[in-house]
Amino acid sequence: MSTLAPLRLLREPSNASEGNQSNTTVGASGGWCQGLDIPNELFLALGLVSLVENLLVVAAILKNRNLHSPTYYFICCLAVSDMLVSISNLAEMLFMLLLEHGMLVMRPSIVRHMDSVIDMLICSSVVSSLSFLGVIAIDRYITIFYALRYHSIMTLQRAVVTMASVWLASTISSTILIINFSSNTILLCLIGFFLFMLVLMLVLYIHMFALARHHLHSISSQQKPPTAHRGGSLKGAVTLTILLGVFFICWGPFFFHLILVVTCPTNPFCTCFFSYFNLFLILIICNSVIDPLIYAFRSQELRRTLREVVTCSF
Repeated sequence: MSTLAPLRLLREPSNASEGNQSNTTVGASGGWCQGLDIPNELFLALGLVSLVENLLVVAAILKNRNLHSPTYYFICCLAVSDMLVSISNLAEMLFMLLLEHGMLVMRPSIVRHMDSVIDMLICSSVVSSLSFLGVIAIDRYITIFYALRYHSIMTLQRAVVTMASVWLASTISSTILIINFSSNTILLCLIGFFLFMLVLMLVLYIHMFALARHHLHSISSQQKPPTAHRGGSLKGAVTLTILLGVFFICWGPFFFHLILVVTCPTNPFCTCFFSYFNLFLILIICNSVIDPLIYAFRSQELRRTLREVVTCSF
């Protein structure tokens, strides 16, 4: 896939190209260094699936008043962020294809401005998506450990302030990133943000996992078999494991790529890893497809509303 300026720099840093020239023998010796040839159609298909899925989530939450709560508002914002990931990917793909096939003719200055707008949309969607994953983890933690005080802690006003703060911070940080995309300091800040979110989710979800395990142990020590409660606790523990696994698998390779861009851009093994950048983008888009299945579609109320939305559409 052809990428725009900052993403092209991340895929193959300028100093890495010099390293490639000086290590051609090492690079040529491994076939795995050739990367993967991912067709544009796959990017388009995943982007469309993600767009439809998340659009349905947003429509269902807006339609059903029973879903007008901070928890579902956060899920709605995550769906909007994932939609932006899909829209930015589709916009970038179509823009580049039209330019490459001569169907769209623009002055270089306009192309640069379009580059900046699309790249800012991409970066903003990535940052906001990561942020709302963290916000949802905090919200679930409060729901479990402070259930009786949840409505006094997570008021609608605080939820609105949290959502507005995330969107504002995402827009400002993405603008700074696009303006200074060649600076390693900016990349380090982005890496640090990902590691912070990873540690935050690990701590919160492991604590919740420990609580689910404690419930299972308490139930097992009793003589009577409350299978429904035990099944619910086990289901919650499995869900938390899936959440962490999907988050790490989908986001980890991209940010590991950024770490290598900063630490070893000319190393031949790092440059081989750079050749799989499109695969890492595919994983991020896959995360936008998987998020609704984990966070939204598990709700029976939301699934019922989704059926109504789909039925009314046809």
